[in-house]
Amino acid sequence: MAETTQPQPWLKSYPPGLEWDVSIPVAPAYKLLDDAVRDFGPRPFIDFYGKKLTYSQGADQVDQLAAGLQKLGIVKGDRVGLFLPNCTYFVIAYFAILKIGGIVVNLNPLYVDREIVHHLTDAGLKTIFTLDMPLMLDKLNAVIGRTPLERIIVCPLAQILPFPKNILYPLFKRKDVAKWVPDKNHMSWNDVLASPGSKPRAVDIQPLTDLAVLQYTGGTTGVSKGAMLTHANIFANAEQSRRWFMTATPGQERMLGVIPLFHVFAMTVVMNIAMRLGSEIILLPKFDLVEVLKTITAKKPTMFPAVPTIYSAIINHKNLANFDISSIRLCFSGGAPLPVEVKIKFEKLTGCTLIEGYGLSESSPVATGNPIVGEARTGSIGLPIPATYISIRSLEDPNVEVPMGERGEVCIKGPQVMAGYWNKPEETARTMLPGGYLRTGDVGIMDKDGYTAIVDRIKDMIICSGFNVYPRNVEEALYLHPAIAEAIVAGLPDEYRGQTVKAYIVLKPDMKVTEAELSEFLKDKLSAIERPKLFEFRTSLPKTMVGKLSRKALLEEEAAKAATAKA
Repeated sequence: MAETTQPQPWLKSYPPGLEWDVSIPVAPAYKLLDDAVRDFGPRPFIDFYGKKLTYSQGADQVDQLAAGLQKLGIVKGDRVGLFLPNCTYFVIAYFAILKIGGIVVNLNPLYVDREIVHHLTDAGLKTIFTLDMPLMLDKLNAVIGRTPLERIIVCPLAQILPFPKNILYPLFKRKDVAKWVPDKNHMSWNDVLASPGSKPRAVDIQPLTDLAVLQYTGGTTGVSKGAMLTHANIFANAEQSRRWFMTATPGQERMLGVIPLFHVFAMTVVMNIAMRLGSEIILLPKFDLVEVLKTITAKKPTMFPAVPTIYSAIINHKNLANFDISSIRLCFSGGAPLPVEVKIKFEKLTGCTLIEGYGLSESSPVATGNPIVGEARTGSIGLPIPATYISIRSLEDPNVEVPMGERGEVCIKGPQVMAGYWNKPEETARTMLPGGYLRTGDVGIMDKDGYTAIVDRIKDMIICSGFNVYPRNVEEALYLHPAIAEAIVAGLPDEYRGQTVKAYIVLKPDMKVTEAELSEFLKDKLSAIERPKLFEFRTSLPKTMVGKLSRKALLEEEAAKAATAKA
C-alpha cells in the first residue's frame, strides 16, 4: 500500500481476521477464470434454465470463441460490444474478448436508438454480440450505416436452453426469434467458434495499463461516459470483494444472478466474485418476482446480490409463505440506499446476512461495505474494503479534507479506481484528484469509527430558501411509515423558495395513508424545511434496468409537464 498521512479511523472497526493494509495481486482479468478452472474445474459454473456448464467446459468454450475472434481479425485494443441479457453467451464472450486483449463494452439491451448510436459511436464499436431476438437484433440493424458497427454476431437463444426447451422455444415462440441471414454484417455464434480444442494465440497483457472494460456510466447528470477499467482494476475488485465475503466457502456457494451482468455491480459482485469462490452462477435474464422466488425455492442459492427494490419486492409479496427462501446466507445490496426496514425484514425472513455496500462504475465498482463479521451499521455504507481509502473532501475545495463528522464529497483511492474516461481528458481531470483520489459526486459523513453514511448526491441536493435538503434523509423518514413500500424525493422549481420538496410514494398492498397523516407523521422526524410540501401517490415508480428507483425519470416527467403548461 502507498504511504499516506491521512487518518484511517476504519482500522479500529475492521472485521477480525481481515486485513485492510494488504497487497492486492496485479493480474489480467481473464485470470479470474483461469484460476477457477485450476481450482474448481469439475464444479458447476453456469446454470441457465437448467442447462449447465462446468468450469472446465466453460473455459473450453472461451478458448474456442477467443480463437475464432482472432481469426476474424480482432486484435488487442479492439472494442467489442455485448448487447446481451444475463445468459451463458454473456459470460463466455466476456472472457473470450479479454483473453485476446479486446476491450469489453457493456450495453443495455433496452437502450433506445439514440443511446445505442451514442455508445457505438463513442466507443468506436465495430463488432457486437446479441441474441437472435427482434427486441435486440432489430435495434442494431437500424444503426448499421449510422455508426462504426460492421459485424453483428448473432447468438441463438435455443442453443443454450436445455432439452426440451431448446426444441420447443423456436416452435412456440416464433415471434421472439428474429429472422436473419448471414451476410457481410451478420454471422452466427457457431460460425465464429473455432473447432473444439482450439486455443487462442497468446497476447501480452499489461494489467496496470491495458483496458479490459469500457463501462458506461448511467448518464444521470449528462452524456454517458465510458469509464476505462484496466485488467488490474477488474481483477483487484474481484479479489477485494472476495476477501470481504469472508464467511463464503470456496467451492460450495451458489450465486443467484438476476441483476444484469452488463451493469458494473453484477459484473463484479455476481460474475467475478463467483469465479474467485468457484461458485455456481444461476442466471436469470430479467427480474420477475415469481420466477425469482421459484428459482430460490428450487435451486437453493446461497448468495444473492441485488438492489433494494428487489429485496423490497420479495418481502412484500403477498404469497411469500408459499416459497422457501431459507437457503440464502449472504446478500450484498448496492446501486441505491438500502432502507433500514427492508434490511431488517429480509434478514428476519431468510436468516441471511444482508449488508449494504457502495461503489460506482469508476471504481469497478465496490469501494465500501458493511462487515459480514462485525458491526453492520444501518444507514451506513460501511468501511473501505481492503486496500481502499475513503476521504471526505470539502464541497467548496475537493483538495481539502473536512474534519471528522462533517459533510463532504466522498473520494476513493485504491487499485480498483479507473484509469479515466474514454476520450474525455477534461472530464477525467475534473474527476481525478492529485494522489489518485476519485471524486464520486456523493455527499457523505465519516464517523470516528470509520463508517461512512451517504447523505446525498451533490447534484440531487435540494436548496429550499437557502437551506440544503438531502433527499435521502427525507426518504429514510418516509420509509419509517408502515404503509410505504417505495419513495422518491425530488426538488421542484419554486418561485418563492427556489425549490420545494416533493415526495412520490407507492403504498404497500391494502394500505392507506393521506397527505395530512404523512405530514403529521414526519413532524418529529424532519425539520419544517425538509418536510415535503407536495405528495404524489402512485401504483409504481420508474426504475432503471438494474432496478434502482429513478429520480431522473421523475424530474424529466415534471419538466415535460412544465413545458406543456407553458405552451
